[in-house]
Amino acid sequence: MARFEIREEFYLNQQPFKILSGAIHYFRIQPDDWYHSLYNLKALGFNTVETYIPWNMHEPIKGQFDFEAILDVEKFLQTAQNLGLYVLLRSSPYICAEWEFGGLPAWLLEENMRIRSSDPAYLAAVANYYDELLPRLVPHLLENGGSILMMQVENEYGSYGEDKEYLRAVRDMMQERGVTCPLFTSDGPWRATLRAGTLVEDDVFVTGNFGSKAKENFAQMQEFFDEHGKKWPLICMEFWDGWFNRWKEPTVTRDPEELAEAVHEVLQQGSINLYMFHGGTNFGFMNGCSARGSIDLPQVTSYDYEALLDEQGNPTPKYFAIQRMLKKYYPEYPQREPLVKETFELKNIPLSEKVSLFETLEDIAQPIESLYPMKMEELGQNVGYLLYRTQAEWDADKERVRVIDGRDRMQLFVDGNFITTQYQTEIGQDIFVAAEKGTNHTIDILMENMGRVNYGHKLLADTQHKGIRTGVCKDLHFMLHWNQYPLEFKNPEAIDFTKEWHEDQPAFYAFDAELKMLKDTYLDLTNFGKGIVFVNGVNIGRFWDVGPTLSLYIPHGLLRIGNNRIIIFETEGKYSKFIDLVHKPTFKPIKGDKL
Repeated sequence: MARFEIREEFYLNQQPFKILSGAIHYFRIQPDDWYHSLYNLKALGFNTVETYIPWNMHEPIKGQFDFEAILDVEKFLQTAQNLGLYVLLRSSPYICAEWEFGGLPAWLLEENMRIRSSDPAYLAAVANYYDELLPRLVPHLLENGGSILMMQVENEYGSYGEDKEYLRAVRDMMQERGVTCPLFTSDGPWRATLRAGTLVEDDVFVTGNFGSKAKENFAQMQEFFDEHGKKWPLICMEFWDGWFNRWKEPTVTRDPEELAEAVHEVLQQGSINLYMFHGGTNFGFMNGCSARGSIDLPQVTSYDYEALLDEQGNPTPKYFAIQRMLKKYYPEYPQREPLVKETFELKNIPLSEKVSLFETLEDIAQPIESLYPMKMEELGQNVGYLLYRTQAEWDADKERVRVIDGRDRMQLFVDGNFITTQYQTEIGQDIFVAAEKGTNHTIDILMENMGRVNYGHKLLADTQHKGIRTGVCKDLHFMLHWNQYPLEFKNPEAIDFTKEWHEDQPAFYAFDAELKMLKDTYLDLTNFGKGIVFVNGVNIGRFWDVGPTLSLYIPHGLLRIGNNRIIIFETEGKYSKFIDLVHKPTFKPIKGDKL
């Protein structure tokens, strides 16, 4: 029976073993491309793959689980094993990962609990999740014939809390459900986070996360080990080789040769997991959000991360720089030629049909009535958009309207006419609307959940409840009798394009492309404002003309021979009668950008 041990070194089948790992998140890559990415990891000379597991994808609705298609984690693990790769599995309830709500399901917000704590209600939710998840993973442990070396208890908990009762409860849940492999935590490498976030006193293995200065960071970890009498090997569980991007900000870059030397510095002292090896894509509404003071800063759809493989999965200059470094210093790790996928281009695809959101609203969403506006989570909705509608009589030629306490982005329409847009801290400011006095007018408020924070204390903040959270005032009083239309767009085929289109309204634009080949491509959205895109019914993510990205990646696995329908939901009234599929991603230069 194969065996992995943690002593003064890592041992695999009684032989010293250096972990050369790269992060590949199966849920950010279409299943057709798992082999491609994993092969390229093996071809670099690496021996292990790391992946998170996102609770919010596997249990999007309380008690309803999904392990199919892009969520078939067992198939991903088997593909890795077939290629001779071992696995570091980060199956903790919280993952961060620049992922919507750090991987926590939004329905937890409607439960009376404190997340990431020893609160019995939260632990019960984790236990129910693990009852479904862990039996699928245990057969893939190394000792059971699979290739999982270690599994994670919690992720960067030392940057959040110090509730050791919680950490022990998660550990116990894992072991009670058959997890017999070594367990670990991962935290910042300094003493405060290691003291707060680890179970070093219980012999749970400790790893650190950093992206440079390996000697200094490993020295801090070694000091912590010595303090607790631990003779453990050193490993950087997240060596950040790039970084994620946020809207309106320049893309982040790192010199390939400098990175290669920094990786060498790690390997001279210990083992490594490159974060990311292949970043992939935040499909759908799954992008995370950074917290900065009172502002939440949503991240873009692409999770390219400027990693060793680009968003498509092809080698970048960083890949080849590390390849050269390994050949020079570590020739014992065999390398192969990496796989490279092609892209295709198809320009001037004409607009087939279009329709305004307000016209087809009843086709795609069932209204929920309430006296006062309800929050998104109260309506059983996790992500996407939410339209609020009511009728109100104007008591003056110009009325003051205010949305009280809403998140994240609001567009106000009166009688179908666009009035204004407000974003986060602007929401609540006075809006003066002229309309005929003494008559009723239709008020529509389109709220967009732009992504929940994925890290830090704001996971507990009320700002993570989305939609209108208090009410809407006209003059000085709250308005009543609202219809709410949840817009997660789970069934875009229901859009009725036979209805009318109106200027300056949110609308759907359908384009049909006949394809004779299946290759990857990028949809150039330069001429559109803000919204999301569906390819053959699949939501491939958000776009926004503020940049830095102006395109969306379309993997070949979402395309088909023959007709392919691309539907663009655009909220700003900005569109084009033609779209282009192009070979490479499109960017908007932003001051400070190195592109």
